[in-house]
Amino acid sequence: QVQLVESGGGLVQAGGSLRLSCAASGSTASINFMGWYRQIPGMQRELVAEISKDGMTNYADSVKGRFTISRDNAKNTVYLQMNSLSPEDTAVYLCHARRYYLPRWDYWGQGTQVTVTS
Repeated sequence: QVQLVESGGGLVQAGGSLRLSCAASGSTASINFMGWYRQIPGMQRELVAEISKDGMTNYADSVKGRFTISRDNAKNTVYLQMNSLSPEDTAVYLCHARRYYLPRWDYWGQGTQVTVTS
């Protein structure tokens, strides 16, 4: 079992920045990838960014150059630094952890709201 607790969401004006954090607890040694997804009501959940245990990253095209994902393995925490935010980034951001090797599993955080005003 893995528990994920997000923090750092909130309200910000367009052009501003926010930093999200996600702390994992439980069977953290088995986590291979941690990342962030976002959910807009009525739309499909989409991957924002993901990072492997050894630091390889993957970003959605819409956030490349604006968002940076990082990971502190000692603290079992993943961060998402979001810069140059736009109203289109408004969503619930969910932390995600997954194991790549068999047996595969994944876990989700409860989500944190990010609202960007114009």
